[in-house]
Amino acid sequence: MERKVSVGIIGCGGIAGGKHLPSLAKVKEVEIVAFCDLEIEKAEKSAKEYGIENAKVYINYKELLADKTIEVIHVCTPNRSHSIISIDALEAGKHVMCEKPMAKTSEEGRQMIEAAKRTGKKLTIGYQNRFRVDSLYLHKACENGDLGEIYFAKGHAIRRRAVPTWGVFLNEFEQGGGPLIDIGTHALDLTLWMMNNHKPKYVVGNVYHKLGQKESAANAWGAWDSKKFTVEDSAFGFITMENGATVTLESSWALNSLDVDEAKTTLCGTEGGADMKGGLTLNGEKYGRLYESKINIEAGGVDFYEGESSNPGEAEAKSWINCVINDTEPVVKPEEALVVTEILEAIYESSRIGKPVFLKESK
Repeated sequence: MERKVSVGIIGCGGIAGGKHLPSLAKVKEVEIVAFCDLEIEKAEKSAKEYGIENAKVYINYKELLADKTIEVIHVCTPNRSHSIISIDALEAGKHVMCEKPMAKTSEEGRQMIEAAKRTGKKLTIGYQNRFRVDSLYLHKACENGDLGEIYFAKGHAIRRRAVPTWGVFLNEFEQGGGPLIDIGTHALDLTLWMMNNHKPKYVVGNVYHKLGQKESAANAWGAWDSKKFTVEDSAFGFITMENGATVTLESSWALNSLDVDEAKTTLCGTEGGADMKGGLTLNGEKYGRLYESKINIEAGGVDFYEGESSNPGEAEAKSWINCVINDTEPVVKPEEALVVTEILEAIYESSRIGKPVFLKESK
C-alpha cells in the first residue's frame, strides 16, 4: 500500500493558497487532513478545496496539534508566530515546514533548531527559489567548481512599485520588517547556497523609510496607506564573510529604479561568473578570449533535478515529503536558514546604530 503522509496547515492566507496548498495537492503521497486559521472561514474554504473528505478545521492551532494522526505541519502564518507555532508543532511530534523567513529574530530561529534536535523531528524553511530550474543548474555548476572560489556576489530583490497592501505586510510588529525580510531573504538564501558559504563575519546595513511615507496610487496592488506603512520600503546590506568573500544585498518594494529583479543572484569567482538577471548567463575567459554563455533552461530535462515539475513550489513540496518518507535531510537545512535570519537582523541593527555589526563565529 502506498505510504500516505498526513499534513496539517496552520495559516490559510495568501502564501498557503498561493504556494503550499496547490503544491501539496500535486504530491500523490499527501493527504491534507486539517486546516487552521484565526478566521475560520479561510480554513473552511481551504478544506473544501484541498482537504480530504471530512477534513477538520480549527481556530486554535493547539487543538490541531493534539491530533496524533497528523505527521507534518506547514506553518503559513505571519512572521511573528513562526517560531512559536513551529516549536509547539515539533514538541507535538510533527515534522515542520515553516514558510520563510525562519523567524523574526535569530534567537527565535535558534530555539526552533534546538526544538528540532530535542524532538528528533525534521524542520525546513520555505525557500522555494532553490528549486527553480535555473537555480538547480547554477548550483550544480557551483558544486562542480565551474566558477572556482566565489569571492564576490550580489543578491537582487528590487521592485520598482510592488508594495503588498493586503494582510499584515506593512505591520512591523507582525512581520519584523518589509522588503528585506520578505523578498531580500530569498535573494540572500540563494546567494549563500550557491557560494556554499554560511559563515558571515560582519554586516553593514542601511534601511530606508522614504517612498512609503508618501501616498502613491502607482503600485501593483493598489495605493498604500502611508500611516500603516510601518516597515521599510528599501534596505541594503554589505556582508563580509569569514573567508573574506563579499556579498551585497539589495531589496525594495518601492524604489525609483528601472533595474528591477527579484530572487536572483550574481556570482563572481576565480574561474568564472554567473548572472541570473534576465536569464541565466555564465561568463569567463577561455582560450584567450572572454565568453558569455546563455543557458537555455527550457530545453531538455535536468538529470539532477529532484521533482517531477518545473514549478518551484511543487518541486519544494515533493522534495520535502520525500525527505519525510525516506528519512533524509531536507534541501533547506534550518541551520542555513538561521544564517540568513542572522544577517537580515544584523542589517536592521547596523542601520539602527550606524555601525557594523559583528556576528559570532559560526560553529
